[in-house]
Amino acid sequence: MKNNLSRNNKGFTLIELLVVIGILTILLSIVLIAINPSRQFQQANNTQRRSDVSAILNATHQYMADNNGTPPSAITNTATNIGSGNTDIDLCDDLVPTYIAEMPFDPIDGSYTSCASYDSGYEISKSSTDNRITVSAPSAELSETISVTR
Repeated sequence: MKNNLSRNNKGFTLIELLVVIGILTILLSIVLIAINPSRQFQQANNTQRRSDVSAILNATHQYMADNNGTPPSAITNTATNIGSGNTDIDLCDDLVPTYIAEMPFDPIDGSYTSCASYDSGYEISKSSTDNRITVSAPSAELSETISVTR
């Protein structure tokens, strides 16, 4: 009789399994709330935007250094989208591939296949008084303002 009892007591009961699953569910929920993956993706996109804005500005300044301080002629005093569309400022022919390998584009709103067809999703303008160039990312997430002026 002792042998039969010990053979029947192996394993877990249904209640024990449900309690463990419940505890694991609660812990997983806490971890997901703490990590907040959508916020992490938004922060990563903004980091990419900061890098892209700086790269465009650096390439523009390298162009200006090689051209006696003259910025690309398409840049105006009003913030305008960098792209190949009719109302956009096309900087690709001036900057790519001499000053930058390819035109950076916004991770959500931008696209780039070649200099013939692209929309960076970034804006550029120059000051009317001192030729300072400003590049900005209007689609920044988390209510951030991403803009660099030099």
